Amino acid sequence: MGNNSVLDDNIKIIDQRVAKGCGAILLTGPSSCGKGEIAKELRSYLSIPKERHLSMGDILRRTIKKARENETFRDRLATEYNISDKISVFEETQNRVENTSKAIKHKKELILFYEGREAISQLDWLEYCVTEGLLIPDEWTINIINATFEDSEEFEKEIFILDGYPRTIKAAEELLNTFVKFNIPIIKVIHLSISKDEMIRRALGRKRFDDKKDSLERRYQFYIENVQPSIDYLKVHLGSSRVILIDAHQPIYNELDILDIEKSIKQVTLAVLQSLGLPSYLLDMKN
Repeated sequence: MGNNSVLDDNIKIIDQRVAKGCGAILLTGPSSCGKGEIAKELRSYLSIPKERHLSMGDILRRTIKKARENETFRDRLATEYNISDKISVFEETQNRVENTSKAIKHKKELILFYEGREAISQLDWLEYCVTEGLLIPDEWTINIINATFEDSEEFEKEIFILDGYPRTIKAAEELLNTFVKFNIPIIKVIHLSISKDEMIRRALGRKRFDDKKDSLERRYQFYIENVQPSIDYLKVHLGSSRVILIDAHQPIYNELDILDIEKSIKQVTLAVLQSLGLPSYLLDMKN
């Protein structure tokens, strides 16, 4: 390759499949739109290590694991971010009403999950929500995002991918504040879009235990009522050039008229890479 390709002030292609710079690429969209697969392709093409691909699920699981294993981090999570392993989630004076009431609804399942233990802490409730796929309170996700970036200086110095976040306007507002605090620029917000029917078709095809038709309907409604407005919020505050809509349903069929999933994913990835500003002569997706 000849000259370097500057995509914006924070990211530069210095060689084919090698990107240098700093900042966040945000991937967002409805459930089953392919965020994980697209993130994997982006990592491969831009030489972004796996540890710099942050999904909200990974962040939550990493936070719980670290809190269980590291006393210093566990204490900081409790004192600075209000997620304690000692405060009961059922204690109304120590929790938001909606959090306690939701935990009470799941009390029997919680006790069974923790093998008969009735003392369920805030950290236990967080772990249960993550394991069972329940919605995490906004306050906690915001606090955990803050804890993640405060605890990991490498995200201030390198390009990384954040997928599946933010999911509400409040979370989007706080994320922008967090990035300003740690001097982390946003390179692009990539909004992957699919229809409700396509989301349900894909989700039912992967056969996960929590992918039921009614829950998928609720998930898509949550996307319409919360995630979509958070993307609009980012567009207003970052400018429309930073928020890119990508059609995540670009099927490619083989000669037998069977869907070629790998090529379909690469086709969407190609559109994402073009939205990042890569010139067409670099976009050889064959390898």
